[in-house]
Amino acid sequence: MDKIARLTVAQPGIVRYNPEIEKERAVAIYDLLQDNSFRYLGHGPGPYAVTLALKDQSLVLDIADATDAPIGQVSLPLGSLRKTIKDYFTVCDSYFEAIRTSTLQRIEAIDMGRRGLHNEGSELLRSRLAGQVEIDDLTARRLFTLLCVMHLKA
Repeated sequence: MDKIARLTVAQPGIVRYNPEIEKERAVAIYDLLQDNSFRYLGHGPGPYAVTLALKDQSLVLDIADATDAPIGQVSLPLGSLRKTIKDYFTVCDSYFEAIRTSTLQRIEAIDMGRRGLHNEGSELLRSRLAGQVEIDDLTARRLFTLLCVMHLKA
């Protein structure tokens, strides 16, 4: 039962995202909830209700138990992830441009780089959460995807 059963992404202020960003966010949340492994170390077993927010240059996870009783908060400064997120967006832009104009070999090469950066970001996220939250590789990948979506501009 060590998993996230409910996930909320806090929106900054009254920002309304465009439909494409809203769709990316909904898919990222859905995928994460379908299959994840999450254990808040030093606290009782899950399932957990988690709220993600970006506050003061940090990713903040407000963690509650199955009855929505708060049990803690994890704050992860994003400084070490910022370059990877920026590089990931740059490669994604190149990938979408390549789809329109490049050869299959070029698209595959860019996609390999994109996947490599995604792996790097998820591994970094997982290692930065170690000692506070235990997650598996798939959950780290999905959280990194969601973190990237949270960085998209409205």
